[in-house]
Amino acid sequence: MMSGLLAAKETGERKWIYPLIRKGVYYKWRSAISYVYLIFFFAGPFIRIGGQPLLLLNFMERHFVILGQVFWPQDIFLFMLASLVFLVCVVLFTIAFGRIFCGWICPQTIFMEMVFRKIEEWIEGDAHQRKKRDAGPWTNAKIGRKIAKHVAFILVSFLIANTFLAYLIGSENLLKIITEPITHHAIGFASIWVFTIVFYLVYSQVREIVCTVICPYGRLQTVLIDEHTLVVAYNDVRGEPRGKLQKNADPDIPKGDCVDCGLCVSVCPTGIDIRKGTQLECINCTACIDVCDEVMGKINKPKSLIGFYSENMVRVKEKPSFTLRMKGYAAVITVMIGVLCYFIFTRSDMDMTVMRGAGMLYQEQPGGYISNIYNAEIVNKTNVDAAVAIRADDPAIKIKYIQAPGKVAKGGMAKAMFFIEVPASHLHAAKTDINLQLYNGKQLKQTISTTFVGPVND
Repeated sequence: MMSGLLAAKETGERKWIYPLIRKGVYYKWRSAISYVYLIFFFAGPFIRIGGQPLLLLNFMERHFVILGQVFWPQDIFLFMLASLVFLVCVVLFTIAFGRIFCGWICPQTIFMEMVFRKIEEWIEGDAHQRKKRDAGPWTNAKIGRKIAKHVAFILVSFLIANTFLAYLIGSENLLKIITEPITHHAIGFASIWVFTIVFYLVYSQVREIVCTVICPYGRLQTVLIDEHTLVVAYNDVRGEPRGKLQKNADPDIPKGDCVDCGLCVSVCPTGIDIRKGTQLECINCTACIDVCDEVMGKINKPKSLIGFYSENMVRVKEKPSFTLRMKGYAAVITVMIGVLCYFIFTRSDMDMTVMRGAGMLYQEQPGGYISNIYNAEIVNKTNVDAAVAIRADDPAIKIKYIQAPGKVAKGGMAKAMFFIEVPASHLHAAKTDINLQLYNGKQLKQTISTTFVGPVND
């Protein structure tokens, strides 16, 4: 297992990586997935489901929307449960497929390899040209290309920053920052440029160090993968001993299929040699598979010298299997998703909690009524203000407010204090259950049961 310090030379200087681009089968699939991802990323803040955005993570106002469903801080347990589901899913996919998330779905990889890398190649040329130019003197042509590249990087980073901010504050607020005077939105305008600088530095300077040093996921996979995990791997049983092609090679000297061309290293975006075994820097991007298959095709050798293999597939010719360990995690995920879905689909737009006044006895009221005092808290989980009222399902029961709930702000909470008056003739035990209904206008939102204390009437 390599250390992640591939980005440094022996002198301590930064070792810049110039990966070649080879457009094989896996590259085309990754490109297709990336295009879909990019379309949804840039369109996401403007897509509406039931009038709500597709995704909004407004941490400042504690307002969250996922797939059109509005969530507030009162739903924090749902976020905790969803986070656990996501974590277990990551563990399961890592056990089954290693670090495939990094190479195929991670935003860092998609933007780096499918956006910024392509811009770089378009302006400065392929990897060989860029490496040669960077090692050479600063000519006018070199300066011009560098300026053009970094201007393009800043513009793309600016676009990403605006979109990212839209996920945090909403597309409506972003449009206000764009269209209204800067003085009205100084913090928002500054945030856009802070995000722009961060994204620019990540994709122009930090690059693969995010994957090899900063991101903890690479280290996580080292404790999760085992001999059954499918990862991008070199079949050393078939490939070794490696050696260059020779016309007059001695047939008695055994030689593997690897011709030691070094292209698998040249295309790697993190600069590793996959032939040295599984390494934490490998993001399973499959670039080495594409280029190796290309070479094998040219020399009339079977493809997949580098491919998706588990250790047991290489060593003992074992077929891929859904192991007991994977089944266990899959079962846990299924149960957790079921529980999460239940809570999401049964959650109400509003929640009311009613408590009888602590230590208070009942009171006798004129007209043959018995009263108890209650406190209520009403939480509005919708995205609009709501005028609410509390009623009893029995028309003979009266509710008299000391403090009416009135209008509850979106995502807010209101308190109410009131008397419940019940005809004494309705009471036949020391404690009687009564039902209270929460209304938003004419719409019934919730019915809850509470205990009413009164005298026992025979």
